[in-house]
Amino acid sequence: MFNKFKKNESKLYQKERKLAFFLLLPTIFIILSIVIFPLLANFWISFKPISLGDLRPPKLIIKENLRGKLINKDKTAEIHYRYRNSSAKYDLNNVIFNDTIPKGFTIKKIEPNDTCEIKDKNLTCNLEKVPAKSSGKIILKITTNDYWKKNKDNPKNTRPTTSYQSKNILTSFEFTFDNFKKVFSATEFIQVLKVSIYYTIFGTAGALLVGLFAAQILQKSFKGRTFVRGLLLFPYISPVIAVAFSWVILFDPFSGVVNSMLIQMNVIDKPINFFGQKYTDISIFGYIFKFPLALSMVIAFEIWRYFPLSFLFILARMQSLPEDVFDAAEIDGASPFQQFYYISLPFLIGIISILFLLRFIWTFNKFDDIFLLTGGNAGTRTFTVNVYEQAFAISNLGAGAAVAVVIFTFLLVFSLVFIKYSKKEAF
Repeated sequence: MFNKFKKNESKLYQKERKLAFFLLLPTIFIILSIVIFPLLANFWISFKPISLGDLRPPKLIIKENLRGKLINKDKTAEIHYRYRNSSAKYDLNNVIFNDTIPKGFTIKKIEPNDTCEIKDKNLTCNLEKVPAKSSGKIILKITTNDYWKKNKDNPKNTRPTTSYQSKNILTSFEFTFDNFKKVFSATEFIQVLKVSIYYTIFGTAGALLVGLFAAQILQKSFKGRTFVRGLLLFPYISPVIAVAFSWVILFDPFSGVVNSMLIQMNVIDKPINFFGQKYTDISIFGYIFKFPLALSMVIAFEIWRYFPLSFLFILARMQSLPEDVFDAAEIDGASPFQQFYYISLPFLIGIISILFLLRFIWTFNKFDDIFLLTGGNAGTRTFTVNVYEQAFAISNLGAGAAVAVVIFTFLLVFSLVFIKYSKKEAF
């Protein structure tokens, strides 16, 4: 009896599982559409020699104009058909365009007469091939007749129709590795990779450490704590354009407040171009080394702007830890550092791991902060800035997509390795 009941329960469970799967299918399809399809499109474009102009397929553009005034019967006029190939790279083949001539007009002559023919008021022009960047003109010399006098026909009442064949590099099955060869063989590839990793690691670690420090301070209750918590969220919730512009103004070498204060305090002798100077010499114990100034300023902005996110998550996690544990540790003689290292840190390691992974991915993909502060100049050119420059600055969309594929591959490998070697309770 028990086995029969267990068997029926198993069948019911399988039916419910199938029903749940079918109910989730629309959601799964929407998520795949949002994530997978753009990703596949990016991979597709990365293997094609495609520019921004190739996004618009080749097209035959025709403009029809009437030359001459149609006032009375037997008045002579001309219909001009101007055509051109919209593509600068690809030819149009088997080009044919048709138009219907109103009954009120009689065609006297066609120029050139070897490409067009008239049959039952239907104009058919076989242009055969229209090369890239080329254009041409067809002229119909017409006169009006009695029908036009009654109906006042206008040749623009009908629009020309076209048919042609062309090559669309975007949808063709021609692939090449030239985009990836260009990316990896570029002289600045290693430098861009170093800058990207340097910016990502220090920006991510700095945001987590400052967020952890702020959470430790604001965990204890004090007067005005709610106001201070709200104030710390300002960098994260403010528009990036506004705060980036404020930083540029503050650190401006000519009118910035920071440079003025440093000069008045005799810290520096002349203004420093914080966001425009690649390196600055720093002497420590007699040793002089080049400090990446502009890149460090961008990292400082990254830390300042995004530490509130880490602060919120870490503080929420810390407040779920019972106060009795800390009271017991204090009675046993544990110092504040020991309480943090042996109690708080093991409890926070899970949320810190997740935050590090997310912030690493987001920071590596950051574009707007760097572009607004330095434009990718002064040693701050990362992979995301390289995507913009390749795709839009020099209109090489295929190379830009190839750089995006490199970014995706790097982040995918990093995420898999990080998850594999992280503590399982973190995920």
